[in-house]
Amino acid sequence: MTTERRDAATTTSKKVYRPININHYATKKSAAQSMLDVALLMANSSQLKTVLYVGPQYRFYIPLIVLLSLSITLQVAVGLLLVFIVKYDLNDVRKHKKLDRMNNVATVFVFFTVLINIFITALGQNPQSKVTLYP
Repeated sequence: MTTERRDAATTTSKKVYRPININHYATKKSAAQSMLDVALLMANSSQLKTVLYVGPQYRFYIPLIVLLSLSITLQVAVGLLLVFIVKYDLNDVRKHKKLDRMNNVATVFVFFTVLINIFITALGQNPQSKVTLYP
């Protein structure tokens, strides 16, 4: 697209297109992801509290404690990774490899957290005792 066409398109539609600030975008993305991480962390903590309160008579007591602890650990690791990712300047080409690696690790951790929470949900219903991990 030539400069004249772009200027004509901009003046015709009255929209001004600005370049995306990559650092601002990454910060917003990390903040949103962190909020979701905190919500899941609170839910897992509540579930862990319920399992510990019900005690060993709960049918899946040990598996749930292990899965919930693993999920909480992965969520804390993802949160820390997001803090470090936001700290770096995305415009610095020398940091791209490190940031890409950190982003990939965070993505893998999030995937395993989701997978673990699927199992937590499946094991969270205990029809024998009429006790569930969910209100």
